[in-house]
Amino acid sequence: MSGVAAVIEQVEGAPTLLSLELLTMARRLAREMGQALEALAIGPGGAASAGILSSYGVSFLHVADHERLGAYAPGAWAHTVVQLVQGAHPAVVMGTGSDRGAEVMAHLGARLGLPLAANCTEVTISLPLEGGGWGGGAAGEFLVTRQRWGGSLLEEARLKGEVKLLTVAPHALTAEAEPARTEVTVEVRRPSLDEKDFRVTLSPQPNQGSGRISLAQARVVVGGGRGVGGAEGFRALEELAALLGGAVGCSRVVTSLGWRPHSDQVGQTGTRIAPDLYIACGISGAIQHMVGCRAAKQILAINTDRDAPIVAQADYAVIGDVGTVVGAVTSEIRKRQSRPVPSAPDALSP
Repeated sequence: MSGVAAVIEQVEGAPTLLSLELLTMARRLAREMGQALEALAIGPGGAASAGILSSYGVSFLHVADHERLGAYAPGAWAHTVVQLVQGAHPAVVMGTGSDRGAEVMAHLGARLGLPLAANCTEVTISLPLEGGGWGGGAAGEFLVTRQRWGGSLLEEARLKGEVKLLTVAPHALTAEAEPARTEVTVEVRRPSLDEKDFRVTLSPQPNQGSGRISLAQARVVVGGGRGVGGAEGFRALEELAALLGGAVGCSRVVTSLGWRPHSDQVGQTGTRIAPDLYIACGISGAIQHMVGCRAAKQILAINTDRDAPIVAQADYAVIGDVGTVVGAVTSEIRKRQSRPVPSAPDALSP
């Protein structure tokens, strides 16, 4: 067996940020093994990402096209990847650390009877195949470092198996494109799927494809906690997020109170984000929430409690009422955006 295969996820024909992070790690591993990097895109429009994938070292793109794969079905996705393994014979199959990626890879491990190393931050070759290289002989061994207990513990483990299965921890590394592009060969196949593969199907959310920025992709996230005061208090956060071209998130207690849907939750049991700026409004900063936002480049905390855990971990903090502070920030941004841009002086004028 040879090759490293990455199972990517797409939104409107483009790989997700977690998929690009996955490809960055997969590319490094493939080069260390001296093997090609391949990718698998599932569903209609999978071939559209070939141009982006060429900047991440992908040389072969498998596209699984089936009329029923437009919606997510974990059994069907897993069966599709099984057929890839049986047809392409990769030595390694890697998935993202998203909820979807983790679920598909867990199904894959169960169907193939192979161990899965989840939430890996580093992967190195511990023992190569007998005779050198990856063309035959023993199955070899990987040394992996992976996150446990919500990222509070790093575990080193040895991964064995005829095919190595692993997922990459969200935001464990930065997605890095390369100046040189590879030539991507695209092969479209129709997987053989049974009705039982669609016993569980996820229905698309009503706002999907509406142009709304997702939490995982947003460069700015405005999050709200119990300190926002209620569901109505999130209107001000939505206004601020819209002005900054960002998305609105929330803490677990907010979803428990029914103020926001679970899809907006940031944290260990929600979405893990990596924005340039995270504005945390009225959020205490419990460890479960910090796990979800620790990859943010900058954190601004707005809180009435100067001793709140999130204030100690924030890069900047404003101690005050959330409604008052957010309102003032929003007002100032609107003023600055409404000011006319000074025209450049005419170089030809006297």
